[in-house]
Amino acid sequence: MRRADAASAAHFSQPVRQILLMLIVLGLVGVGGTLAYRRIWPIFESNPWLNGTIAAVFALGVLTCFWQVVQLVASVSWIERFASRRVTALKNRVAPRTEGDGDAPPSLLAPLATLLGSTGPTAGLISTTAARSIQESVAARINEARDVTRYLSQLLIFLGLLGTFYGLATTIPGVVETIRALAPREGETGVQMFGELMTGLESQLGGMATAFSSSLLGLAGSLVVGLLDLFAGHGQNRFYRELEEWMTGFTRVGLAGPDDDGASLDHAAMAHFLDQLAQQTVALSEFYAQRDALHEQDQIAADERARGMARSVERLAEHVLSDGETAIERAAHLAHTLGRIADGQERLLAATTAAGQRPEGDPAARVGLRAVEGALHRLADGQERLILLTEAAAESRARSEDNPEARLHLRSIDSALQRMAEEQSANMADMLVDLRADLAVLTRTVRALGEPLPPSDHGA
Repeated sequence: MRRADAASAAHFSQPVRQILLMLIVLGLVGVGGTLAYRRIWPIFESNPWLNGTIAAVFALGVLTCFWQVVQLVASVSWIERFASRRVTALKNRVAPRTEGDGDAPPSLLAPLATLLGSTGPTAGLISTTAARSIQESVAARINEARDVTRYLSQLLIFLGLLGTFYGLATTIPGVVETIRALAPREGETGVQMFGELMTGLESQLGGMATAFSSSLLGLAGSLVVGLLDLFAGHGQNRFYRELEEWMTGFTRVGLAGPDDDGASLDHAAMAHFLDQLAQQTVALSEFYAQRDALHEQDQIAADERARGMARSVERLAEHVLSDGETAIERAAHLAHTLGRIADGQERLLAATTAAGQRPEGDPAARVGLRAVEGALHRLADGQERLILLTEAAAESRARSEDNPEARLHLRSIDSALQRMAEEQSANMADMLVDLRADLAVLTRTVRALGEPLPPSDHGA
């Protein structure tokens, strides 16, 4: 397993040096073409169609070489990500890649991703047959890409030779015709014959420019494309070696048997059985890993629910305690209010007794007594309402210990009871003011009649 992990974490080199060399070659070609532009352009114009075709094929070859390097960069980046995911997958006992994971492999590594990603790791190892199949597939794809650049390089040579043969094919017949036209005629001097020869050769040797210009451009383009393909091939070969070393680290060595067919078949069947057993073991381990993950999630959810219930119970207990303290405070306030009411009743009783001792025929005394009786009736009604509200609050509190809605209703009753007590206190204060006013009237009436007022009645 350690060996597989170390191999899975192998390092792949990016073709940086090859890219720099290719750019340097293109830069030198561009500088040379710029310096020799005045000499090259007349050569190019000798046959623009054929030379233009050669230039187009040259540009296509350069782009193909750089495309190979770009594809190699993408393959190195993807295989590094896949190797890191494989290390994590071997630790978790799951497949390093599944279909539709959003990280599509490049075409160069499609068979590797299909084999190592879809089946999952088998104890971190693969068979020698699978490793050989992957390496052969990758090598075939690399050779396919290099075959294109090789064909373009050879096509440049062919186009150069085609221009050469075309130029020779147009030049040689013209030279032959010019030589035939040199037959001596009467009255023609040697100078005239030599002038005709020069004129004929000048018109016919123009095809030689086409021949040599096409050959020059074709051979130069083939040289540059071949050099770029050589650098790209170095990067591809290094990537293939690193891939082979990486896969060797987690390749399981097969059983080596004799050369007879029967033993080979037995070993093949045994290897197939072991592969199936390993795959079933991996599937079982993945099932248990998923089950453990689901169990952990359920346990975490149960813990969260338990903590939530505990917090709810704590809040409920705090609320009950706060309600109890509030009820105690309200009961104390109610007792204080009832005490004040009792004091007021005693004072009213004393005042009533004092008023009853006045002469019956006194109209002012009768008016004061009627006012006192009305105040006493109002006070009795308020006390009865207060007693009913107190009993209802007690019954509601007894019924709403475990009922949130009843607890809210009890709060509203307590609020109403508190408001009633406050109103009762205000009414008592008003009645005391009225009673003092009535007693003052009685006092003035008695004084007017000339009867003395007892000290106790005046204090009450």
